[in-house]
Amino acid sequence: MGLRDDIERFREVGEERREDLAEFIQYGDLGQSRPGEIKIPVKIVSLPEFEYDQRDQGGVGQGQDGTPDVGQPVGQPQPQPGDDDGDGDEPGEEGGGDHEYYEMDPEEFAQELDEELGLDLDPKGKKVIEEKEGPFTDLTRSGPDSTLDFERMFKEGLKRKLTMDFDEEFLRELCKVEDITPREVFEWARGENLPVSMAWVEEAYDDVPEDDRGTWSSIEEVEENVERETVQQKIRREGIKHVPFRREDERYRYPEIIEEKEKNVVVVNIRDVSGSMREKKRELVERTFTPLDWYLTGKYDNAEFVYIAHDADAWEVSREDFFGIRSGGGTKISSAYELAQELLEEYPWSDWNRYVFAAGDSENSSNDTEERVIPLMEEIPANLHAYVETQPSGNAINATHAEELERHFGRDAEDVAVAYVNGEADVTDAIYEILSTEGDERDE
Repeated sequence: MGLRDDIERFREVGEERREDLAEFIQYGDLGQSRPGEIKIPVKIVSLPEFEYDQRDQGGVGQGQDGTPDVGQPVGQPQPQPGDDDGDGDEPGEEGGGDHEYYEMDPEEFAQELDEELGLDLDPKGKKVIEEKEGPFTDLTRSGPDSTLDFERMFKEGLKRKLTMDFDEEFLRELCKVEDITPREVFEWARGENLPVSMAWVEEAYDDVPEDDRGTWSSIEEVEENVERETVQQKIRREGIKHVPFRREDERYRYPEIIEEKEKNVVVVNIRDVSGSMREKKRELVERTFTPLDWYLTGKYDNAEFVYIAHDADAWEVSREDFFGIRSGGGTKISSAYELAQELLEEYPWSDWNRYVFAAGDSENSSNDTEERVIPLMEEIPANLHAYVETQPSGNAINATHAEELERHFGRDAEDVAVAYVNGEADVTDAIYEILSTEGDERDE
């Protein structure tokens, strides 16, 4: 196996690991992972092994007891009596060791999920925690010589040269026109927008030899017989011997000050624990919410989580209780949003990114969604509100909460997402629907 084959194989392994990630989210044992350490099962990469040639039945230094069996990998001990007596496990009874767990931190998990789902969530910082120097892109009028922007200064001087230069030889020829005066030469030059001074014209006029005066009968004759040369033509012919710099052209580069902002996030997870939430529904809630927790933990510098359980009433619970709690009774989803609104007072919208995720089977008390939940969602500022309906058997007759939200906010809302999870295969699509919905931050 050559190096190129090895590289290709490990590239394939990377793709397989990403596939393992998606499969793990849908069907894996999420209990293998903890909030700060995620364990993804990956297929073991079989490394090449050397084997003895089948024609080699012995050799120098090999005794009867030390002779390897045909096909035995080099360095592997020979089977001994009793190692395989035929009473072992049947194939497939236990794991065959074809998987190991790859451990990743939430930040790596978030990056992998971004690539897998094609997400582009860019957390927004709130509070400035550090200012550092960036590239030298800003300019000031003073500074050390080492930071002088010479390129800019040269360009400014060159622009001035192009503006101030004129065809001196042509004006000297004008000074040779019969009976012309320096004032007439100056007026003609001004009419042609040539940046010449009266003093220069007078000096050029005085320098004309007496024998050359009257060489031309008129300015028109000079224009017909003497070719004028532009500044650009002169530069191409002679090059640039002098660039007129001025003090005002000097600019000194200094680094742009970049603000590093702390990316705080608070995630409110709400779940229905009423009597209608059977085991399969609860499992789908866990399978959806757990990767969301990992993802946002990896995306933000400081992530805090609030867990709320509710039936007809709502109460705050720990993370462990959130995924294992069972209750009973009726359902009033607004009670959870009322508690969320109260708890979020500790996380001001000016300093915190906020996510409010809720999940349940969409069954709610009469008119509660329209009269209380929707107004509360509109009152609670957040980067994103999301509701995940978990109905393994499809919509029940009275499971209308998700549909009412979707009808009110619309499918294209930038800060409200509604997803439907009827089975494990829907989980990754639901996660994508939720995380790809977040729009721009609201004005503070």
